[in-house]
Amino acid sequence: MEVKITEEGKDSIKLSIKGIGVELANALRRAAINSVETFAIDTVTFYENSSSMFDEYIAHRIGLVPIKTPKGFHKDDKIMFGIESEGPKTVMSEELKSEDKDVGVVYGNIPIIKLDKGQRLRVECNAIMGNAKRHAKFQPGITSYDQENSIFKFYIESFGQMPPKEIIKRACDTLIEEMKDVSKVSKKL
Repeated sequence: MEVKITEEGKDSIKLSIKGIGVELANALRRAAINSVETFAIDTVTFYENSSSMFDEYIAHRIGLVPIKTPKGFHKDDKIMFGIESEGPKTVMSEELKSEDKDVGVVYGNIPIIKLDKGQRLRVECNAIMGNAKRHAKFQPGITSYDQENSIFKFYIESFGQMPPKEIIKRACDTLIEEMKDVSKVSKKL
């Protein structure tokens, strides 16, 4: 197998891979989309919401804000976030403050809700690790490929939780672990 980086940017990368079949190319694409674990806000506790929007609507919007997922975190890790804001203003994602200095929002310019004068929002949120098999908010980016003869040209674009190289690395690690499980089962047969 031969892998070459043909183009690399901050949030995207293009690879060409020679010496694999369509099955492995598609498995890698699917693993990069569905199996890479990232942080996302899963639960939101409302202490005060005097806005015109339902708690569930605001919680959904907060849950879709991409959260940085550095190396070294594990499946059971939880990170607490909070917002305390009063109108008149538009509450932006940058107001989601994390208890961990290494984990925070990727983009601070995502509007969450507009508060009028005197309206308040005070919430506490828990970010957990998960993958897109559980919910799309955990998806780290998009991955596609095109086949030209025996060469697969991959395009990976990160949503910002981690660099695109890291998405592919973690996808490969996931495939290796899954193949170990398949190997154990096949030995029992």
